[in-house]
Amino acid sequence: MELTLLRSFLAVYRTGSFTKAAGLLAISQPTVTCQIRNLEKEIGQLLFLRTSRGAIPTEAAEELAEETGAHIDALEAAVLRRQDPLDLTERTLSLAGPADLLSTLVLPALAGLIHDGLRLRVGFGPTGDLLDDLSAGQHDLVVATTQPRRHGIVETPLMEEEFVLVGSAEQADRVPPEQVASDGPAALKGIPIIAYADTLPIVRRYWQDVFAEQPSCGAQVVVPDLRAVLATVKAGGGISVVPSYLCAGELSRGEIRPLHEPDARPLNTLYLATRTGARANVVLSAVHSHLLAKAGSWSATSAGTHADSPER
Repeated sequence: MELTLLRSFLAVYRTGSFTKAAGLLAISQPTVTCQIRNLEKEIGQLLFLRTSRGAIPTEAAEELAEETGAHIDALEAAVLRRQDPLDLTERTLSLAGPADLLSTLVLPALAGLIHDGLRLRVGFGPTGDLLDDLSAGQHDLVVATTQPRRHGIVETPLMEEEFVLVGSAEQADRVPPEQVASDGPAALKGIPIIAYADTLPIVRRYWQDVFAEQPSCGAQVVVPDLRAVLATVKAGGGISVVPSYLCAGELSRGEIRPLHEPDARPLNTLYLATRTGARANVVLSAVHSHLLAKAGSWSATSAGTHADSPER
């Protein structure tokens, strides 16, 4: 079996569209369609239902993606790193996304490519603004906290972030998780909320998914960087909801504690977004594949619930 068939399969699976997959791979849509049909014929199973809503993966497709995705990403990244010539200095890439995510996971994951000559200009900001800039050609690659669903932009799922309601160790002693489990948000009344934005995007998402209600009060402190939110919580300033990847160290050291342990923590899918056809550029393609390969170790491992994504 040609690995090209699996690569095209993953592109359709991840984008939910034969047309978007073609843009991602910089090949024609009929070519993608032919490759998927050849793969279906080779394995003897239907992989996608062609509908007006796009390409809907079958159970066989779900299983195939789970079993092959990380391996194909790693192979593609390994090959791209060794292509001759692969001159990472041939152009400067503009990368943008949430400050906390890029600082904590994305930029450290690119350290090896940076050592090999990759040149980056990094921008931070809300996903909506960054996607506008991407469409306008001001960025090459955006890590988006919501699915773009925009004409001319192709998105690929990168990872799932898991949200945790946290407070300082002292706060958890005063309001233990058992009390929050029994009394719900009423147990947290009067405790300052530290939030990323005035609209409480992540806090509101947690309250809706876990407590089935809206927060009853606004944020006492608003700071547009989740690292600063976490630092304020750790110092005892209040409570918040943050991604588990951001607070894993503080949790393991007991500097903060979960204030609630629901059966399923809310999850949010993050995406790599590029302009249609942009991955024909070998440097962008190398960075894209490298991040997909690295992200396998970032995603939340426990089951969770998905709803409308909180933009940040």
